[in-house]
Amino acid sequence: MQPAQTVLLVLLGVVGAGFCAVWAVDLTRRAGWQFPTWFQGLVGLVTNFFDTLGIGSYATTTAFYRPGRIVADEKIPGTLTVGHAIPTFVQAFIFISIIEVDMLTLWLLIGMSVLGAWLGALVVTGLPRRGIQIGMGVALLAAVTLLLYKLLHGDPAAGGTSGLDGWLLGVALVGCFIIGALMTIGVGAYAPIMIMVSLLGMNQKTAFPIMMGACAFLMPAAGARFIRTGRYDPRASLGLTLGGLPAVLLAAFAVKEMSLDVVRWLVVVVVLYTAASMLWAAWAESRKPPAGQKQPDPSERPPGDHP
Repeated sequence: MQPAQTVLLVLLGVVGAGFCAVWAVDLTRRAGWQFPTWFQGLVGLVTNFFDTLGIGSYATTTAFYRPGRIVADEKIPGTLTVGHAIPTFVQAFIFISIIEVDMLTLWLLIGMSVLGAWLGALVVTGLPRRGIQIGMGVALLAAVTLLLYKLLHGDPAAGGTSGLDGWLLGVALVGCFIIGALMTIGVGAYAPIMIMVSLLGMNQKTAFPIMMGACAFLMPAAGARFIRTGRYDPRASLGLTLGGLPAVLLAAFAVKEMSLDVVRWLVVVVVLYTAASMLWAAWAESRKPPAGQKQPDPSERPPGDHP
């Protein structure tokens, strides 16, 4: 194992342990919280399995919660962020360990995603959400069309590279900064990172340590805020975590053993799903009544992957 890889894993472990400590302290202070039900654990199992494949977990989890009002609407964002944080740490740890990727590229792209979330959020959060959703949805559809053309007509890049340099690295850094900023308004990072590394000529499997690593460093800060304010459901969050851990191990092994052709088609499916989700969200946003009017119960927009 390379020294840079070891340092990254140690740093990831420190961040993960810190988050676990904050959550454990909050749970011990709460009176009357209960162990998750079998259904809440099943939701964690299913959603984290698909999350590890790159589908994302927020939209799928919300789809389970909304029909039966399992979690109050106002607590869903916090419940998802807190409950999916530890499985995401495990995803990042596994993929950084088992998938070959240039360490300098990995460090830089993760770092720019985090920087984008902290600095870019100041600008992005002031932009119209619906416009961003439409723009991202259309951009992903255009990008996946190009990727499909390359798949169907032969890709001269063969297996792809494990890293980037020169102007390609510069494009990737700018892209990760923007993606990190967009995560702060609910635009998931998985599909954009998948399509970016594919079009820049990297091996599609390298998207997994990049996107999981970025989210693993971003989620603790958001999760800790929800824990401090109490705007999450402890029982449902624990169900996501306990059900999610075995699912991550199973799905990570499946990704490792997949042929590159299967991964390429998986990328296409993930990007198409995400683009459709964003366009649906924009449409749902347009149907909301103007501010000041009583709003109906939201039916709604599926959120992005990770915050």
